[in-house]
Amino acid sequence: MPAAAAAKTDSLMLVWGEDDFAVKQRARQLYQQWCKELGGEDHETIDGSAANAGEAIRALARLREALQTLPFFGSGKAVWLRDCNFLGDDRTATSQTVTSALAELAQELKTFAWQNVRLLISAGPVDKRRTFYKTIEKTGAVENLGGWSLNDKDWTNQAELWVRRALADRKQEITDAAVADLITRIGPNARQLNSEIEKLSLYVGDRTEITATDVEAVCASNKFARAFALGDAFGERNLPKVLRCLDEELWEMQFDKEKSEFGMLAGLTGKVRVMLLLKEMIREGWLKATTDYNRFKPQLERVPADQLPADKRYNPLAMHPFVVFKSLQHAGHYTSDELVQAMDLLLQCNLKFFSRTDSALALQQTLVKIVSRPEAAEAVK
Repeated sequence: MPAAAAAKTDSLMLVWGEDDFAVKQRARQLYQQWCKELGGEDHETIDGSAANAGEAIRALARLREALQTLPFFGSGKAVWLRDCNFLGDDRTATSQTVTSALAELAQELKTFAWQNVRLLISAGPVDKRRTFYKTIEKTGAVENLGGWSLNDKDWTNQAELWVRRALADRKQEITDAAVADLITRIGPNARQLNSEIEKLSLYVGDRTEITATDVEAVCASNKFARAFALGDAFGERNLPKVLRCLDEELWEMQFDKEKSEFGMLAGLTGKVRVMLLLKEMIREGWLKATTDYNRFKPQLERVPADQLPADKRYNPLAMHPFVVFKSLQHAGHYTSDELVQAMDLLLQCNLKFFSRTDSALALQQTLVKIVSRPEAAEAVK
């Protein structure tokens, strides 16, 4: 007769992933939450970092002892195996003694009487093929924090959740516009986001809501945000700012091999293409120009997705809503005819790159022609 399946429990949790910082932050948050919910003073933290099989076996022995030691006075107990590094496929993790010890522990966890005891394990890379992982996945809960990447379609949603969760722990909230601006400034970087959250929390003091004004006042803009600075200045149609941002980009290009005039030109072309598409979406009645981000977001949900390009590079719905919101505001600084002409000027600039023309000079002259107001252009003539 087959053995009965182990009951699912909320008292067993594995937090793991490649993003060491995110794993530690999330595990610490859970542990503190559990300690508060359970009360008492019997909670234990066990170092799971092992340099060899012997240290791993000793860590597992301490874990077993902690689980079997009942809390005093009937209060609850939280046990945290922290920074466990022998659940992957390295030499220590795959040794026979560690493999056998983990298999035995997995069997114990299946039948453990949790009651007022909770176990949290935080780890780096984990081999999901192993019995220990499968047991926790079936019996408890697993969170994989693999780190955010620009290639992940939903990294912005994950980052937003991270920010809101971190502020909720501080009894604070953040507006939609503020969290969107913060993520746009920092990008997929959990460590720096956490640093900016600390700054914001201290800056607002006793105030419970963080606004976009607060983000603008104290938050930094890293390399990720600076990559959008030229496009934003272009969208704002602010010529002095455009030329300043262009100079900064050209200067950084000397030290960053990934940057080039072609890359800047491609980014500007994409910016114009999106603004043109947004103007068409307004003309079709799918969007309405607004300065309120909270009112703008629901509009995107009503846009017929099948009417937009499948390629996410050209599809506004594949971008972060705040980026689209800003682009919609930028589109108001140009007429449709001006944007069409801008596309032609950018194409001509691209062709000049293949001649002996100074690429930086060609790009500068092109931007001056596009961004200059009609009356300013007439005055130059």
